[in-house]
Amino acid sequence: MSSTASHTPANPESVFTYGAPQLKFGPGASDEIGYDLSQTGARRVLVVTDPGVAATGHPQRVADQMTRFGIEARVFAGSRVEPTDESLQVAVDWAREHGPWDAIVAVGGGSSIDTAKAVNLLTTNPGELMDYVNQPVGEGRAPVNPLNPLVAVPTTTGTGAESTTICVLDVLALKVKTGISHARLRPTMAVVDPALTRTQPAGVTAAAGMDILCHALESYTARPYTTFEHKTPEQRVPYCGANPIADMWSEKAMGLLAGSFRTAVRNGEDVDARADMAMAATFAGMGFGNAGVHIPHANAYPIAGRVRDFHPKDYPADEPMVPHGMSVALTAPEAFRFTFDAAPERHLRAARLLAPDAEQTDDPAEFLPAVLTALMRDIDLPAGIGAVGYHEGDVPDLVEGTMKQQRLLATAPKDVSEEDVAGILTRSLTLW
Repeated sequence: MSSTASHTPANPESVFTYGAPQLKFGPGASDEIGYDLSQTGARRVLVVTDPGVAATGHPQRVADQMTRFGIEARVFAGSRVEPTDESLQVAVDWAREHGPWDAIVAVGGGSSIDTAKAVNLLTTNPGELMDYVNQPVGEGRAPVNPLNPLVAVPTTTGTGAESTTICVLDVLALKVKTGISHARLRPTMAVVDPALTRTQPAGVTAAAGMDILCHALESYTARPYTTFEHKTPEQRVPYCGANPIADMWSEKAMGLLAGSFRTAVRNGEDVDARADMAMAATFAGMGFGNAGVHIPHANAYPIAGRVRDFHPKDYPADEPMVPHGMSVALTAPEAFRFTFDAAPERHLRAARLLAPDAEQTDDPAEFLPAVLTALMRDIDLPAGIGAVGYHEGDVPDLVEGTMKQQRLLATAPKDVSEEDVAGILTRSLTLW
């Protein structure tokens, strides 16, 4: 049976933390990066991107405008969509060979930003990648040296990586998606220029948009910070549980999504919808980057890491993948059906924010799942994990991968057993 955690610690937490990068937002904001970096004294800057974004010309344009300020910039265009330990190592090796660097600029989606975070970490600190990957997959070490300034310039609206302290990667040998998490990984500045997202195709907008939505939903429904045992200063982590400031950002993100998500997928040239999606991504990042995420993201890691032959629309066709935002979304309706009784009022409030005109279902627990599945159908996402190649026989392996994500599951509003996860995954094989 599922168990609802009592979450009544003997010495309850009374402190929550909040962190965010400096933010520059608006059309044309990316034209000012050279000036911004000149204020740090930087003279050699590495621009990190991926081949697809490099083809748009945006990264080279960002690099070229730095020369007016006496800054030498070089572009590394080898980031991989959905980074792996191998792709990150390639980027780190290149950066070490061609360095040293005074600052790093990431231009692209979450994959490029996460690659830049890893490069920044491993060009300023001793050791290798697996030394810093979260336990139990890696050693989970903390950096001992400060990192260089990192400017994150998202060209997709979804990951919120420009606001967060996490670098996500697939460890290929283990077929598991995991991460590196530390406050020092948070970018120094987020430069959000909605004009850069107009080239984002519909399939990418849909998947990345679901990442925004789940960031906001999961942080909003996360275990409250007051239900944890009181921590000492050295024990504090970036994700501290639901708190008033994270709630504010999450609610605002959901409100923006309600009015812009479907429009941005249908018409990528809608400037207002693109701007609202970009702002929602940043706001959601400011929410979950402090409160944390839980079950849908924990499920997403093995769903993406164990993919066989699924090729999503509008993504590179050279190898199979389940994009991160899609992998998060595919179990979200069932996950929030499971967590409903831990905080009914929050789930109902979230559903109303996302679908102000929707009629509430007779069973309150079904309202948020119904809102989510209606949206997923409208933006043409797969109808469950079965539609991306999984079947009932895969559930035990997926459960094993999910249960390795204890850093995320610890933030869930209910205790989560293997049986609970198996039920969520099984019911997510077909959502409609």
